[in-house]
Amino acid sequence: MMIKILIKNRLFLRRLLRMLLIVCGPYAVCWANTDPGKISSLIKAIEVDRIGGQLPEMSYEKIGRQVVKVKVSLNLPQDMNCADWQIRILPAFQPNFHWAPHLTPSDDHIIAQHVFRAPMMMLAHQRKQLVIIPDVDLLNRTLARDWYMDMDAERNQLTLGRSLAQVAEHVLFKRKSGNTYASGKFEFAFYVLSFDDREVADNPFRRPLAFYWKKWGEGLFDQGEPISGDLETYVRHSYHWAFQSWVKQVWQSFEINGKKVGAPTFIVNTTQSPNYPGKTTEREFRSIWNQAWFSSLRSASGLYRFAKRTGNQDLLDKANLTKELALSYPKKKGFFYGLIGTEMEDTTDGDGTKKSLRSKGWAHYYWGNSNRNPYTWDARKSPFHILDMSWTALLMLRWYNELEKDPRLLAYAEDYGKSLLEVQSANGFFPGWLDVETLKPLAHLNESPESALSVTFLLMLYRITQKEEYKLAALKAMQAIMREIIPDGRWEDFETYWSCSRIGSEDWVGKKVSRNDMYKQNNFSMFWTAEALLECYQVTKSKEYLKTGQRTLDELLMTQAAWQPHFIPIKALGGFGVMNADGEWNDARQSLFAELIIRYGKELKQKEYFQRGLAALRASFVMMYCPENPDTKAQWEEAWPFFGKEDYGFMMENYGHGGETNAKGLGIGEFTIYDWGNGAAAEAYNRILDHYGRDFIAGKKL
Repeated sequence: MMIKILIKNRLFLRRLLRMLLIVCGPYAVCWANTDPGKISSLIKAIEVDRIGGQLPEMSYEKIGRQVVKVKVSLNLPQDMNCADWQIRILPAFQPNFHWAPHLTPSDDHIIAQHVFRAPMMMLAHQRKQLVIIPDVDLLNRTLARDWYMDMDAERNQLTLGRSLAQVAEHVLFKRKSGNTYASGKFEFAFYVLSFDDREVADNPFRRPLAFYWKKWGEGLFDQGEPISGDLETYVRHSYHWAFQSWVKQVWQSFEINGKKVGAPTFIVNTTQSPNYPGKTTEREFRSIWNQAWFSSLRSASGLYRFAKRTGNQDLLDKANLTKELALSYPKKKGFFYGLIGTEMEDTTDGDGTKKSLRSKGWAHYYWGNSNRNPYTWDARKSPFHILDMSWTALLMLRWYNELEKDPRLLAYAEDYGKSLLEVQSANGFFPGWLDVETLKPLAHLNESPESALSVTFLLMLYRITQKEEYKLAALKAMQAIMREIIPDGRWEDFETYWSCSRIGSEDWVGKKVSRNDMYKQNNFSMFWTAEALLECYQVTKSKEYLKTGQRTLDELLMTQAAWQPHFIPIKALGGFGVMNADGEWNDARQSLFAELIIRYGKELKQKEYFQRGLAALRASFVMMYCPENPDTKAQWEEAWPFFGKEDYGFMMENYGHGGETNAKGLGIGEFTIYDWGNGAAAEAYNRILDHYGRDFIAGKKL
């Protein structure tokens, strides 16, 4: 039974509530016994479910001019079964902007607490903004594992609730039956932030982010979270693991056309540990990549910095061999391949019962491209990816500009840059993929934020060569992204649909999920765009680029963990998730994001950004197996008891990817991607150290 009312005065409300207590059945829905007008003029009503026939008591506490804390409590006389308890918040306005951390495309889906990295839901229209934030202090204090949120844009309703969750698609969540509450005090709480001013339209993310960091993130950061001490210790673990204790498994050295080249392999797994008692198998085809994630050239630039600083000739030689490999990738009219792989074969044990995947060796190599695309899983048949080529060419320019003036790097990158200009569309965007034979654009992502990475590359090429055509093409592309992508949050890229989270790849591309009024979004796109906007500002000095860049950066930061959940048994502060349809914590991308956040802090003179950037850098090493990470080390040993000191430096790319965690190793993973893990984290440290100094990294000069 439900009776709907527009609450106009408290006297009428009190009389009505007395009636409802008689009329409502044991699980009926009743209006909250408080006046939403006292909480926010932007809330029309709040509905609260009964539990066991009892209506919970609701109270509120004014925290600040624009912040109210709402508390819900009830004394339960006995244990109760309650599969799904809800608080529904009904706005007093019709929003045209919605944001939530995860998609709930149907009424069965929920935003499970597994993805509560900085949990909130927000609605806005012109000057009005309503933000709802669960009280994670209470969640931690009660050790709850059943909190959830839901945003239904079609009904104009925000829901907070308690229900068990199960992983559905990769990775969305649905309600699960069987939830119970123990006798005693039942509690729930949340914060309401409401704004009505111009800043809502300019940047709806800034004030909720600032509130969250001030309340939860800053204190943890000041205490040394997520890790403290000298980060160089972790860097040394990374390089010792890759080039000494696991060197036979990781380092690849061979010749191409008589030239010696080398690089760490793409991926290794726990069966390749020197301590593994069984038979080794390779997880994927042996290969070396120069792609937006797995960039051997990026990792090599960090190794180069470290080798120069420490005087390590062996590591310097290895860095240069990886540079030589990058310069060896064959080109077609300026466009070039993104990986080199080897043929693989299955082997079996003597009794023929167990198969293992093994490489045939570098005598059997081939050139290919990333198989994370809409067309094929076969790297040999995969098309050229503009994003990957622009990233590799940008790294060549950065190496040339900051490490050594090798003219081959500039020539290789500019050859690509000239070809890139030829495929730019009239509307400013660059295509997503090119056919490897015809070099014609294919069907997907031809108007996407992936173009932002080409903007950054072209502006760097302009800075070095002073050729205006590169700047003009870059600014034209940036205007297209500002016009078509940023206002609607259309953060679609290759990872959004064509990696592990493929839900929506058939029917969501280019469309919003109507129930949430949101696109399936990936924060990689936000990073490329925020970086490109900062570069545009530094080239043109136009404040519009900086303003829009900060808004984009803040949208990225909505995916950064800003507290320490009790249900994540490793350190989480500063780490990043990936998208609004996946489950990762502490993903390796945080090492890529860290310096950009710091750069915005420097430009805008905002301490919060410095702290967030350094927290991201620290989080980049949290997943490493080593004595300095006791919580993480314990999880590795729960999952893989044979691990020992020879494995110090082994590092999974993220945690909790599958949407589930526990203290017994669930969520820890089983592989290391050097170029998207320990090698990438080491590169970020070495780069930020060179740019800002050791005292800054230690947090002494913020």
